[in-house]
Order: sequence, then structure tokens, then C-alpha cells
Amino acid sequence: MKSPQSLNRSERVLLLGVAIKHAARTPGGTATASARESLLELEALARSAGADVTGTILQVRDALDSATLVGKGKLEEIKTEAKMRDTPLIIVDRNLTPAQQRNMEDGTDCRVIDRTQLILDIFAHRAHTREGQLQVELAQLSYLLPRLSGRGTELSRLGGGIGTRGPGEQKLETDRRRIRDRMSKLRKAIETVRRQRATRREARRAVPIGTIALVGYTNAGKSTLFNVLTRSDVFVSPKMFATLDPTLRGLTLPSRRRVLLSDTVGFLRDLPPSLIAAFRATLEEVQEAALLLVVTDGSHPEHAEQDAEVEKILAELGVADRPRIHVMNKVDRLPPEEREMLRRVALTSAEGPRKTSFVSAQTGEGLPELLASIDRELPEDRIVRVHLRIAQTDSRHLAMVYAAGHVLESVWADGHYAIVADLPQSLAVRLTAHVDAANASLAVKSSATTETAVH
Repeated sequence: MKSPQSLNRSERVLLLGVAIKHAARTPGGTATASARESLLELEALARSAGADVTGTILQVRDALDSATLVGKGKLEEIKTEAKMRDTPLIIVDRNLTPAQQRNMEDGTDCRVIDRTQLILDIFAHRAHTREGQLQVELAQLSYLLPRLSGRGTELSRLGGGIGTRGPGEQKLETDRRRIRDRMSKLRKAIETVRRQRATRREARRAVPIGTIALVGYTNAGKSTLFNVLTRSDVFVSPKMFATLDPTLRGLTLPSRRRVLLSDTVGFLRDLPPSLIAAFRATLEEVQEAALLLVVTDGSHPEHAEQDAEVEKILAELGVADRPRIHVMNKVDRLPPEEREMLRRVALTSAEGPRKTSFVSAQTGEGLPELLASIDRELPEDRIVRVHLRIAQTDSRHLAMVYAAGHVLESVWADGHYAIVADLPQSLAVRLTAHVDAANASLAVKSSATTETAVH
């Protein structure tokens, strides 16, 4: 999947942004300001791919040029700038049509890639599991297929730099039929992965347990928060898209409920639709979650805009109305007056203060309050206390009790275990046949006992 040549050196790149007049991204903003912010994000992406950014160019236009994006005159300026900086690669902060990409390369005598190809390159580098590699390759081939026309033998140069990792090295690009055949095989393989995931989820449902998904913009601190909450050590990096493959870990809430927490790939503005489609199997963990923790980098000056992009993707995944808690992360980096302002905004927001948590995954600030909020908002299974009598040979039900509940007392006698445990109500109902008849009045406690167990 990865090209050793492209990883062993830092490729020199020139970044190009194009702003459209009167096309601000946010109310009160300007086209130029939004484009500059997007260019900064592109620079972070390029550095994450191992690039040496030699400079940036921003053009403000009334409209995009359909043939060259920036116009022939600007292409000459870019060509001169690239030659002066000894830069062989130009990365454009737009999604280019195949014709625009070819015309820009012809006009600048440089290799040109767009935002989508850069993101795909990062994903190809970060995909470590078989599932992730399959999904990245499918997305790359979907991107490449319409760009074959007119390239001819030029495609042989693929595999030698940023934006070229992956299927380019397998020499599939020269034959559309072979690419389509490969894409068909990849889809079948990913469908197999999807079925395997579904089977694992069904197995998890056999032991009723709530699922929570961490979602949010890339580099918002989701993996750091995941590690702190679950005491795990998944990879954490300030680079964008440091986490690609999903990770599931158990988490014990203050009520002693056991839940599963999943860390998912970060979102990004203008995330390629082909990439979202290819990673549908991975993002099913988000779709299956009972509660979403929408993580925001509260210290980022554009966090409101980033949240808007996250909302777009959640809507596309069909989970915009899923129960959620808004987690404002990295508050330790904010001065007191900014913290207070964010809290005042939360008081008047549709989510309300009860569904907004202010935390610092780095220092641990606010994490107890976040766990309490999760306990309160998770829409599944009150905790009830039950008295059970389970045969020693019934390992399946014994395992369910110990996996999903908190065992307070266990006494073995006459080949059976007499157990007192706090369990999710759905599991307690499934174990009705094992309720200890001698303690039937105590089998499932009243709501008063439940309140004691939870709080």
C-alpha cells in the first residue's frame, strides 16, 4: 500500500488556494479569511503526509475557470513560483476535475494533486488493518478511474511521491477493465468485512451493553480522550487523521454499568464522498451507537465551523437525531473569559447545559462530570439489583452476569451459584428463569433501589 520512496524523503510542495468573492463560509466572515483558514488546514494535511511546504499562493476570483481553475495567466505565475522554489508538486485546495488537473499540469510543468488525493494519500499511509487498506484502495481507485483518459503512459510515474501511494504501485491504472474488476473484488471483500462486523455486533448484543461513539473533527483530541476514559494506549498524534482504524474498549460508568466506547476516524471539511462511501463499514460503529460524544477542540478559533462540518457528515450517515453529548475539549488552553463565554453559549444552545461537558483530556479536568452525563443520557438499561441462582455448568449465563453486571455476592452450593448482582434491566429480564425463588421479593428492586444503585 505504501511507497518506500515517498516515505523516505520530504517532498517539496507548493500550496494553492482559490477564493470566490462573496462566498464566505460563515456568517460575518469573508471569502479570503475562509480560504486562508482552509489553506492552513491544507498545510497541516500536507505536513501530515510528510511534505516540505515551500510556500502558499491564494487567488481571489469572481468565478472558477472551468478549464484551468485559476486562468492561464495565473498558471504562468504559479509555474514561475514553483521553478523559483524548486518545487515539483502543487497541491490545490479544491477538488479538481480530470480536465482541470491535466491542464494545470501542462501549464505549470509540475505534478498537480487536489485536496481529495492528498487525503487519500494520508489514509493510505495510516491504514494498518486489512479492513482499512481495502477501504482506502477502493476510494483511490474510484478517484482514479475517471482520470485515466488522456494520461496514457504518464501513469507509469505514479508511486513516487505524495498522492501516489497505493494502487499506483500495482499497475492497475493502465486498464479500466482491470480497475473495475479490482473494485468489484474490493467491494465484495468489504461486504465480507461488513458482515463480520455485523456478526460481532450481534454477539455483543447477546450480552446487553450500551455503545458510545466518539465523533468529531480530526485532531479534536478524540483519541486522547478515549485513552483517558478507557485507560488504553491507542496511537495519539497532533498530525491530522492520526486515527484511521476504529477501536472498541470497555468503559465502566459511575453507576457500574459497563458500556463500549468506540474511537472513530476524524471528520474534515469537504471530506470526499467516495471516502465516506468506502468507509461505510467502519462508520457503521457510529450508526450503531446509542449515544454520540461529539468532541470539539474548544481552543480552535474555527471550532464552530468545524462543528458545522461534523453535523453535515452525521446527517449524511443518518444519525443527526441520535442522543448526544457535546464535549468541549482542550479547555485548559482557554483563558477564563473565553471559558465563561462558551458556558454562556451552552446555556442558550438547543443542546442545553446538561448535554454540554467542558473537559481537558490532557489534564483530566471535567472528566468525572462527563462520565456522570454519559450515565444520565445513555438511553438504555437502568441498573437493577437481582438475586440469581445459576447452575455451575451454565457458563454462558454466568459469563453474561460477570461481563455486563457488578457482582456483589456469589456463594457456591449444591452445584449452583447464588448471586446478588447489579445488572442492566434488559439482562435481568432475560435471566428471569434464574431468579432465586427464595428471594423473589428482592429479585428486581424498586425504582428507589435503582436510584440508589445509579447515584
